[in-house]
Amino acid sequence: KKGKPNVVMFVGLQGNGKTTTCVKYAHYHQRKGWKTALVCADTFRAGAFDQLKQNATKARIPFYGSYTETDPVKLAMEGVNRFKLDKFELIIVDTSGRHKQEKALFEEMEQMSEAVNPNDIIFVMDSSIGQAAEDQAKAFRSSVSVGSVIVTKLDGHAKGGGALSAVSGTGSPITFIGIGEHMTDFEPFNTQSFVGRLLGLGDISGLMNMINEADIDKEVYERIAEGHFTLRDMRDQFENIGKLGPLSSVMTMLPHMQNLLPAGKGKEGEERVKQFMVIMDSMTDAELDNPKIQFTTEREMSTQVLVLPQQKAPNIRIAEGTIE
Repeated sequence: KKGKPNVVMFVGLQGNGKTTTCVKYAHYHQRKGWKTALVCADTFRAGAFDQLKQNATKARIPFYGSYTETDPVKLAMEGVNRFKLDKFELIIVDTSGRHKQEKALFEEMEQMSEAVNPNDIIFVMDSSIGQAAEDQAKAFRSSVSVGSVIVTKLDGHAKGGGALSAVSGTGSPITFIGIGEHMTDFEPFNTQSFVGRLLGLGDISGLMNMINEADIDKEVYERIAEGHFTLRDMRDQFENIGKLGPLSSVMTMLPHMQNLLPAGKGKEGEERVKQFMVIMDSMTDAELDNPKIQFTTEREMSTQVLVLPQQKAPNIRIAEGTIE
């Protein structure tokens, strides 16, 4: 609740993006008007404080940590108490990443939880670890009271099925998902949107929200909301891609479009979008505005539409992929 200090402790496996997620979580709430702060209590991983310090400075979020103190529980208590005195509303504690077999680290996590008495404990998990998520989630749940789950790295083609196992293992809901490396690539979890992405059906409602927040042409917004999506609309969205975030994230929101961008092929995907733009720039108004128009191989468009920069011959497959 705003107006009083709320302590949130992040736990999870090492390498799951926990520290980055802490900063994204703080930044998200800061944009909503919360007075947020970060505490680095990870003394196990080398460079943890440097990472949090760099990201927090970039996001302009106050932080607390130490290069010399080796007691993570003491660090957490000092940081939380300091920010409580300064009337911060949301104090986020980043803990050491741990594995279910690391008993000492789990004991440390329990001690820290008792010391800072968090209002919520968030379990951060990687979307790609699959069924292993359930065993790990249960191990954390048996040590501390996990209140919610954040799923990271959903910008790739990892479908996040393990996220459902994690929810089952902790008995806690998924509250947010991470969809990219940038600070703003972080959004509240919506069941319908998540399942739509799992099934490759897209997330039009989520795209609508992004368009609205990015202050993009309201006519485009209304047309897509009514279910009208033409090649011209797609071209306009490609032009505004910078406002909407990573290309891979936007593609997953469009029904049946996510396979156009293979996993880990960001640069190639950007180049492919440029090729699509060249093709659409060569189309007539009727072709751009009529989603029911039939394209045939007899149409004499091959040389004019398909010859792309730095290509000696027309690329029929690229054009077919755009139309499909």
